[in-house]
Amino acid sequence: MTGPPAALVDEVVGRFAGASNLTLLARSGGRLVVYKPTAGIRPLWDFDPVTLAAREVLAFRVSEAMGLGVVPETSFADGPLGPGAVQRFIEQAAPSAPIDLIATADESLWPVALLDLVLNNADRKAGHLLLEAGTGRLWAIDQGLTFHPEAKLRTVLWGFAGRRVPRALLPSLDRLRAMLDSGLSEEVASSLGEAEAAALEGRADALWHRPVHPRPPPDRHPLPWPPY
Repeated sequence: MTGPPAALVDEVVGRFAGASNLTLLARSGGRLVVYKPTAGIRPLWDFDPVTLAAREVLAFRVSEAMGLGVVPETSFADGPLGPGAVQRFIEQAAPSAPIDLIATADESLWPVALLDLVLNNADRKAGHLLLEAGTGRLWAIDQGLTFHPEAKLRTVLWGFAGRRVPRALLPSLDRLRAMLDSGLSEEVASSLGEAEAAALEGRADALWHRPVHPRPPPDRHPLPWPPY
């Protein structure tokens, strides 16, 4: 992480027992947030655990830069268990994951699918897609395993394989490339490294020139585990 924490976790009020890393429900500035302290991240062979908070924050930044608005507000934070990331808590509608939308590759999932291509998301599980109670708005959470310079895409959204990105979403790639040129790429390089920044620029350029969702790779497992 770079720079001082931008938020303060006031108190921890619960824990998400099914999460692979320590994930806590907390209060920050009077609102409910999901608090992921870096100290609670288990070792990973292909991602530096210390960088996962930065990857979560940068995923939010990229979503906003593209105008997609599918990642809840995410920022660096400090709290009772040390520094990490906090994300606005989303109260889920039932069922918690849009399984039917995934099974049919519903068009409403395209913004998340496009974001995952840009981020090189290595862990897009069905349970990381939420429908917000009351509004039905779609949100994508858990973007820690992103921005790797090597091809890592693992996703439950392969239903879009071989399909062109909808025309209405193409301007988001223009916005991203402009934001990368105006400082976002430097932010990624500062937080994660030059290789990650260069790879992000390369993916954005490749999608701009050929806006087609790739097909599952034949040389590695294309799905996260577990897929939910």
